[in-house]
Amino acid sequence: MNRIIEADVLPPPVEETKEKPRILIIDNNRDFTLSAKLGLERTGRYSVWEENQPARAHQTAQRVKPDLVLLDIAMPETDGGEVAARIESDPTLHRTPIVFLTALVTRAEARSGLRIQGRPFLAKPISIPELVAGIEQHLPVYAAL
Repeated sequence: MNRIIEADVLPPPVEETKEKPRILIIDNNRDFTLSAKLGLERTGRYSVWEENQPARAHQTAQRVKPDLVLLDIAMPETDGGEVAARIESDPTLHRTPIVFLTALVTRAEARSGLRIQGRPFLAKPISIPELVAGIEQHLPVYAAL
């Protein structure tokens, strides 16, 4: 029996005329990256890519050429600091803003302006509106406005 199941999980259609900022989410938690990707794309503001294997994150960043990277700190095998260092050492990516995502701090600490390894961070768990606000605060396109 064939059934068509309609669900409100797909992002709205993308406007073809305007290129959206490219966001790369690097986190070993597939559930988090997928829900963040869908939530961010649903806003209609971003094109979002996910990478769940930290060892491949630098290659993915080279391919995607993101406008901003959201990077989990605590990942197995390769931590976020190591991934950030690889991205920053790449001449084609070194100006790409990196915002850490971490469950190791509180929301109050994240709002205080503290930095981890010189980079801004957002506390997890995080809602889509909080994620959008963090992206807009650190995305170069928005900073120029």
